Amino acid sequence: MSYDTQVPPAAPRQAMRNGLGTAALILGIIGTLSGLIPLLFWLAGTLGVIALILGLVGKGRVKRGEANNKGVTLTGAILGLVSLILATVGLIITVTAVSDAVEEIDKSIKDAAPQDPTKAGGSSGDAGTSDKGTADAADKGKGLADGDSSVYDDKLKITVSDPKAYTASEYAVGHTKGNKAYQVTVVVENGGTKKFDAVGVLLSARAGAEGVEAEQIFDEKVGAGFQGSVLPGKKATLTVAFDAPKAAKTLTVEVNPGFDYNPSQWELKLG
Repeated sequence: MSYDTQVPPAAPRQAMRNGLGTAALILGIIGTLSGLIPLLFWLAGTLGVIALILGLVGKGRVKRGEANNKGVTLTGAILGLVSLILATVGLIITVTAVSDAVEEIDKSIKDAAPQDPTKAGGSSGDAGTSDKGTADAADKGKGLADGDSSVYDDKLKITVSDPKAYTASEYAVGHTKGNKAYQVTVVVENGGTKKFDAVGVLLSARAGAEGVEAEQIFDEKVGAGFQGSVLPGKKATLTVAFDAPKAAKTLTVEVNPGFDYNPSQWELKLG
């Protein structure tokens, strides 16, 4: 007498969904290489955004056990962030080069144009001045405090807020383990009559009595600079984070609105 014993088939093994991580890595590499060429900032920025998004989504798949290429996904996300940084730098370089070229052309045209003898001398009060380049605090070499504003000749006003503790993400660039991160808010207000190109605004910081460089932090929430233009009567607000030594008690933030302006500094106390 015999018995037939049937063994149930094994459950099919779940296929790993590693496509997003691989795509993030490829796009991140292409974006980073494109970012090394300033004129390709638009391509680096586009690929960087896509790579960062795919990398973050792919990271979620890894956590859920749907993918097993954690290293590839993480590298793709980081390269996407690097591409965005290079795109921003490339945009600034390109805009600056175009602006300088336009100024040189305007200067050549003015030099070639005949001058009115009755206006050649000008007035003594206007000689050697710029219509926008200086601010009262910058001229007197004063450091501004929390909430103070630096107002320029063309009625451009820059305000920097009191620093607040910031928690950088796990994949943040610019944050050193053991240091503290602080975020500040920078507000640009255009009180003039012409639009202001905010892309050229440069930010930097130093920390503590020794004045060591406070590196700017880049992650999913902070790091991108000002974008586009600020129309007359309008404001633009940017939150930026800096990395400072744990023992630092002060943070000196410098804001340079552009190459036609003098920079202003804020001396901020760290809590």
